[in-house]
Amino acid sequence: MTQNSAGWRLALQLALAAVLLATLVWPRVERYFLQDAAAQNRVTLRLVSDGLRAALDRYAPLPHLIAARPELARVLRNPDDPLLVETVNSILLNTAISVTASDVYLMDMDGMTLAASSYRKERSFVGRNFSFRPYFTQAAAGGLGRYFALGTTSGERGYFFAAPVRDGPRILGVVAVKFTVEAFEAGWQAASSNILVTDPTGIVFIASEPAWRLRASVPLTPRALSVIRANQQYPVERLTLLDIARRVEAGVDLTVIDGTEYIASSGDALASAGWTVTALRRAAPARLQAGMVFAAIALLVVLAICVASYLRHRAAQRVQVHRMLEQRVEERTSALRFEVEERRRTEEKLRRTQAGLVQAGKLSALGQMSAALSHEFNQPLQAVKAYAENARTFLDRGETDEVRDNIGRISRMADRMAAISRHLRNFARRPGEAIGPVPLNLVIDDALAVSAPKLKAGGVTLDYSPAAGTPWVIGGHVRLQQVLVNLISNAVDAMGGAGRLTLAAAPHDGGWRVTVRDEGPGLPEGAAEQMFDPFFTTKPMGQGLGLGLSISYNIVRDFGGTLWGEDHPEGGAVFGVDLAAADAPAQEAAE
Repeated sequence: MTQNSAGWRLALQLALAAVLLATLVWPRVERYFLQDAAAQNRVTLRLVSDGLRAALDRYAPLPHLIAARPELARVLRNPDDPLLVETVNSILLNTAISVTASDVYLMDMDGMTLAASSYRKERSFVGRNFSFRPYFTQAAAGGLGRYFALGTTSGERGYFFAAPVRDGPRILGVVAVKFTVEAFEAGWQAASSNILVTDPTGIVFIASEPAWRLRASVPLTPRALSVIRANQQYPVERLTLLDIARRVEAGVDLTVIDGTEYIASSGDALASAGWTVTALRRAAPARLQAGMVFAAIALLVVLAICVASYLRHRAAQRVQVHRMLEQRVEERTSALRFEVEERRRTEEKLRRTQAGLVQAGKLSALGQMSAALSHEFNQPLQAVKAYAENARTFLDRGETDEVRDNIGRISRMADRMAAISRHLRNFARRPGEAIGPVPLNLVIDDALAVSAPKLKAGGVTLDYSPAAGTPWVIGGHVRLQQVLVNLISNAVDAMGGAGRLTLAAAPHDGGWRVTVRDEGPGLPEGAAEQMFDPFFTTKPMGQGLGLGLSISYNIVRDFGGTLWGEDHPEGGAVFGVDLAAADAPAQEAAE
């Protein structure tokens, strides 16, 4: 073979390799690094969403707690009492400092601010009317008001929560709590992704990039602009449209903002506030990594072709090179298989651990009730023994009617012990049920049956108000029963002796609410923020794992519901489970 023909063959091989690399290898390399960056971006999105949700959950109950202060109702009834107004101003200032809120202020039913934590500031809220704000309208109607806007007085972006101040059933005014968002944005500066939060109209009101704030991510309709002007939510003249273009490439959402390309991950994790959180990670580094890897692969391929062409007359060495390349590919494939298998085992271990924690919580509850259960079984056993001995005596006397009566009593005692055993067995088993419609009253009855020994042993009086009719809710029978048993057990422990436990089920917000109230000392200071955390407990050492409320919280969240707890205005604590309503299954409805 001539040198010229060898050169043409080498050029042909390189050209063919370039085509194959460009059509087969480059798309896969680029997809891998883009998808890997997208996966990291989703982790950032989840952390940011969890932080925002935690902040909203922290501030949401505050207006109701503040509104319960009797001084607020008094100043609304006597707004011209300067001493009373000064007292309420001080209360609101101290409250704002203690809960790290930007502003706390009290308005009458006309929206006029009577007292505020900012009463000492030059631009105080006192004397300003906020009846145009939706949060005022929502709270004045008796609900929890919530709204995000740019403050007309302070000029600060903030989220507002508001609650009605009541005098019995009558609403006297509204108390509002505002917290600013600058702290979130400052914390995001160190993140590897830019964060962008939009409201339902598409306006960017929180962003790690200052140039994006208070700009529209989508064209605003005339109706949306009209609503914004009416509520004075944002200055309309600042709502310029961001230069955004979106597309999907290699299975990854890509967004170009002001000429910069980002990998985008969005989620409606804060749907209760109407927020959409988007994490934006620059695509250039991922593409650069892909280019470097591709260049390395291409260089290896070219080098392999050159070496193979130069040493083609050495067949043995060429076979060795091929085997070496195949070995490297196999090692890479084996490493990837190992990583996939390792991740699968880790996920399986996490699932087993979670199931073990759920079961541990249930067995812990049964363990705490063991003394009462022992008494509940010993009573019928002693009665069975007594009836058996009496029956033997009556049998010796030939009094068959008395023997038959004693045998019937023994049978009823056996039925009673079987019923107790059945409830305990159902409660202690590992649930494998799917989420679906369950009869609420039946679940409550089963929970009370399991809890009856502990109620009796603790000398607790049960005041139960079942739901009217036959309501069905979304959940799982065994897991929902576990949640109620945990709440009842905690309530008995909180009272530490005789008292009244109030259990009620009633319609709420289109669904159903089950509440458990005790007459104990109420929630300890600082417990409200941690009571749903794993292993947090206020019980003495050895009397609880600190898992009951955490497990219950996650179970209810799996059902799409809410578990909450707070101090009751009349003393003690009240815990509630809010569940979505469900239609009865076809067979049940027919029956």
